[in-house]
Amino acid sequence: MSVSKPPPPPSASHLAIPPSSTSTPSSSATSPSAMPHSTGPPPPSPVKISMQEHFAINVCPGPILPIPQISDFFPRFHDYPCTPPPPREKKILKEETFNGETGGGYKDGERRGDNDGDREEAVDSDDEDTYLGTLEFTLLFDQENNCLHCTVHKAKGLKAMDSNGLADPYVKLHLLPGASKANKLRTKTLKNTLNPVWNETLMYHGITAADMTTKTLRLCVCDMDRLGRNEFIGEVRVALKKLKEGENKRYNMGLERIAQNKEANNQTVEQGAVVAEEERGRILVSLCYNTEKGCLLVGIIRCAHLAAMDSNGYSDPFVKITLQPDMGKKSKNKTTVKKKTLNPEFNEEFSYEVTLDQLAKKTLEISVWDYDLGMSNDFIGGVELGINASGQRLRHWFDCLKNKGKKVEYWHTLTQQGAPSSDKPD
Repeated sequence: MSVSKPPPPPSASHLAIPPSSTSTPSSSATSPSAMPHSTGPPPPSPVKISMQEHFAINVCPGPILPIPQISDFFPRFHDYPCTPPPPREKKILKEETFNGETGGGYKDGERRGDNDGDREEAVDSDDEDTYLGTLEFTLLFDQENNCLHCTVHKAKGLKAMDSNGLADPYVKLHLLPGASKANKLRTKTLKNTLNPVWNETLMYHGITAADMTTKTLRLCVCDMDRLGRNEFIGEVRVALKKLKEGENKRYNMGLERIAQNKEANNQTVEQGAVVAEEERGRILVSLCYNTEKGCLLVGIIRCAHLAAMDSNGYSDPFVKITLQPDMGKKSKNKTTVKKKTLNPEFNEEFSYEVTLDQLAKKTLEISVWDYDLGMSNDFIGGVELGINASGQRLRHWFDCLKNKGKKVEYWHTLTQQGAPSSDKPD
């Protein structure tokens, strides 16, 4: 008779597999033999992780580093105080500095401070400490022709204004007080240079000896920028009263940044009467009585510093001439229209058949107008020459009658004379 042996107990090397979560209660209930063997605590279940955590562990093992802040690259933006940089020292060069020229200045590396912080203070200090360059020019006053000649020769060591370390400089001239487009002149622009050579002569017409005692010439060096606004480099100013008649004086001056101060404003106020008279401009007229033909020749040569009547800051001027008392259509003439200018040059001559005795009793009315297409023309200014005139106008008329056959030229300041009734002040 064979006796069946009981099954051997499970070895320690075999681990009990926990029932799956998918097993039903009926299956666990039908296996009572497994219950006596689970005498100890159940084994720990494996760690459950999500799919996102799985990829994060594989891709970014280790701790997550903080993102660098912009303050890490610019310590001056930190909350904690920084040690201030040492003060900048000025080093005056007594040896060769710019293109072999001797004189004071700064080295190229010292034009700007080492510290980029505090930009507002840096701009202010650069205006005072930075070497802007020098400008060389010549002035000549020709009193006989009432002309001021300004020859701009060259500039040296200009401050770099462009990203390539160079500049596109030009020189702009103004007469003070009363700077406007009417008395603005400028040179040509030279590209990519800090040592430009112009050798260009600019001329102001209609400058009298009285102007030389009250006017100041301002020469500004600017950098032309096609994509933006032109940048100001520096300027020099010369009081014209220091210039003698016929003297060809050469200047070599350092550029400065001159701010508008109260003294300049006071000068404008003091010379307000002179500026008010010249707001309309001046005209150069020639008179000549031809005894052979028995006629008066009136020449309209040019105008200078005319008032701007159009929105673009210019005018389209022309001149009307009338000999009074009116002799009909033959007594009225006018010049051609010069487009977009405040300093037109006409060089036109008109003839009036009149005897010398009759001419002494007549009055010549000259008026300058701004031409407007499809609208009424604007009156700029006028002047009257005749026996009833005064001052330089009367002198011009007497010189014409006295010097028969000789052309006499005079500059005259435009006034309200000859204006329409609507334009005359009350």
